[in-house]
Amino acid sequence: MIITSNRAPSDWYPLFPNPVVAESLLDRLINASHQVIMNGPSYRPNKRPKGPTDPTKPPVK
Repeated sequence: MIITSNRAPSDWYPLFPNPVVAESLLDRLINASHQVIMNGPSYRPNKRPKGPTDPTKPPVK
């Protein structure tokens, strides 16, 4: 199973309404996992479409 997130596991606790459930779930998930932490610029800007985003505006020259 691969789980991705833009949050650190320690930031997940407030997302659960019950702290006991959060601790139990995250303990089992994190204890037996391999974490790959990626730092660096986002790849998303490379995937943006080229050209104007608003068809009502004239192209910038």
